[in-house]
Amino acid sequence: MIFITAKFRILPEHADAWPDIARTFTEATRAEPGCLWFDWSRSLDDANEYVLVEAFRDGDAGGAHVQSEHFKNARKELPQYLAETPRIVNAVLEQDDWSLLGEMEVGPRG
Repeated sequence: MIFITAKFRILPEHADAWPDIARTFTEATRAEPGCLWFDWSRSLDDANEYVLVEAFRDGDAGGAHVQSEHFKNARKELPQYLAETPRIVNAVLEQDDWSLLGEMEVGPRG
């Protein structure tokens, strides 16, 4: 899979509205057949920063994503809300889902 994490610093006046601003792009990306997940989280340390964790089945799915109309629209529309160019980590992993964090295994309860 293609695994991507990106940090988006949003202009302070738009930070609270970012989930709504990015909603169309988010929903369209999640609907792509090769998208495994596309999840936003807001930083606990910086209210103007959102972290995007996304994964695509393979290089073809990643390529289809960046060639999609909604990606092209996002490239035009979203930068006006950003304080800086997003930072990204992009890796190819030999897996297709999340692994369990064995060091924090949850045992039986009760």
